[in-house]
Amino acid sequence: MTEFPLSGHVATGFEPVRDAFEANFDGDGELGAGFAVLLDGETIVDLLGGWADRKMEKRWDERTLVPVYSTTKGISALVLAAVIAGLDDGYETPISEFWPEFAAESKGAVTIGQFVSHQAGLPGFINEIDPEIWLDPPACAAALAALPPMWPPGTAHGYHPTTWGYVVGEMFRRISGVTLGTWLRENVCSPANIDFHIGLPASEHDRCADIKRPTALPAIGEMTDPKKAAFGTKWSSPNRGGAIWREIEIPSANGHGTAASVAALYDAYAHRGAVAGKALMSDDAFASLIRSRVDGPDLVLNMSTSFGAGIMRNTHGFFGPNPDTIGHCGWGGSMAIGDPDRRLTCAYVMNKQSNVLVGDPRAAQLVNAVYGCL
Repeated sequence: MTEFPLSGHVATGFEPVRDAFEANFDGDGELGAGFAVLLDGETIVDLLGGWADRKMEKRWDERTLVPVYSTTKGISALVLAAVIAGLDDGYETPISEFWPEFAAESKGAVTIGQFVSHQAGLPGFINEIDPEIWLDPPACAAALAALPPMWPPGTAHGYHPTTWGYVVGEMFRRISGVTLGTWLRENVCSPANIDFHIGLPASEHDRCADIKRPTALPAIGEMTDPKKAAFGTKWSSPNRGGAIWREIEIPSANGHGTAASVAALYDAYAHRGAVAGKALMSDDAFASLIRSRVDGPDLVLNMSTSFGAGIMRNTHGFFGPNPDTIGHCGWGGSMAIGDPDRRLTCAYVMNKQSNVLVGDPRAAQLVNAVYGCL
């Protein structure tokens, strides 16, 4: 087995989870990683292993931050649910009611719920743009508001890997008067001492792990226009990892945290919208957040998918054996889940990325090991 530093703990009876975590490092399967598990709100697993840098000189420890990419979406969806609960029509509110420019190109009837469940037809820019616009969220949001949809909104769904966050961020700001990252910090993370950030201050950048990119492209099947817009052009995503990218807010893609902090936030999905014992929304609002809004072939991902209001349903068993478990995956392998029946939460983060878009085997192996110990 590959030699690597390991720290943290597992509760008695969960030793096989440590074995599975160590096995992920075998054969150069990991560089650095963290895995955290909460059961009934109690931490039963908190493992840290490997290296935060490519030179393998800096140990991965409890202060190491890593971007979790689209695993950020599940946290942003939770925060959005907390504020739109105050709207008379909730998720059925047309976006154009509070963002008139979004009505361009026949999008006036698109609702919040349709957009967050990837039905709006805006997975990316099919025509060339200056990729620097991704580093200017207001400008990018305005460009997306002016964009024609790639399919009639509400007739199909296709994953919006990056654009989701720019539209959600602008919606949130117009509804609440503050940015999503600010609301998350002031109302959730700071009061509960949760080390997660959407919009990472420059003072924290030295804690960030190096990212080792995947060596192969993701398997997304035949390259259609929606897939090309989402993934297949030189301008389909921002320049990731620089100081500006870390500091701006991209609620779809640039949340930074630890496994413990991601688990603390996803624990809301195991406890009906409560974080650290504080309810962020009513039971009805939580039910509206997690219920399936789309289920079937995804026009962007090469599989069938099911989404609630920004959160993924467990249609393929990637999130463990309970079909009612909900969660999200992030580019390269990160994953977090909440099982409302077991009151169980798992979060996996890492810095060596694979090319698996949904259901990285390293994360799935860890989740399966947890269920095997219950």
